[in-house]
Amino acid sequence: MEIYPAVDILDGRCVQLVQGRPEAATVYGDPAAWARRWLDEGADGLHVVNLDGAFGRARKNADLIRAFTRETETFIELGGGIRSVEDAAGWLDAGVDRVILSTLAVREPEMIRTLAEEFGGERVMAGIDARAGEVMIEGWERPAGSYLSWAERFESLGAGSLLYTNVDVEGLQQGITITPVTDLLRRTSIPVVVSGGISSPGDVAVIRAAGAAGAVLGSALYAGKVRLSEAMEAAHAAE
Repeated sequence: MEIYPAVDILDGRCVQLVQGRPEAATVYGDPAAWARRWLDEGADGLHVVNLDGAFGRARKNADLIRAFTRETETFIELGGGIRSVEDAAGWLDAGVDRVILSTLAVREPEMIRTLAEEFGGERVMAGIDARAGEVMIEGWERPAGSYLSWAERFESLGAGSLLYTNVDVEGLQQGITITPVTDLLRRTSIPVVVSGGISSPGDVAVIRAAGAAGAVLGSALYAGKVRLSEAMEAAHAAE
């Protein structure tokens, strides 16, 4: 199982939010410096989120993200503010390995098919941001139906992977809730990367044992509650 440290960018700074709320941001400084640190510590790749894009300011941070995409050969997945095929294609052409489509995937599901046919399904990840069993869109403000039904639909349209985020526990550093993860893994055959609440090597081990392909570490990693080396050891223990 692979580990992706989160590099969430808001107004040019690396931040971590609590349950997606910008007013609850903790600022950690230079995103490029954090990206280099996680890569130096052996991360399998980076999970980059343009939070300004997610909140409707899609052009902010674009130059910064493109710069450290060019500077590294590591795997980078990117989400936040991708609102059209053109947005997604631009990032893929700029060197991002995989784009994450969340609100766009729900609003215009056929975009997944279009991008998968042009770039390959392995470069198209559908975001499943779920609260109480429902997909949440538009900055996690609006429910849009069963997360399991959407997962099946995204897979049928050609998404090569899914990013499952448990909005109920995201950013709280209080551990994961594994049942919705296992339910999702039973309903889909494509790789699932898990995010939300991962706060210990034990959480990583549970996700790995359930069969997830990867995990995103965010708030607990930046706060020092879990070390990247510990998470990597737990993720790769069975390999």
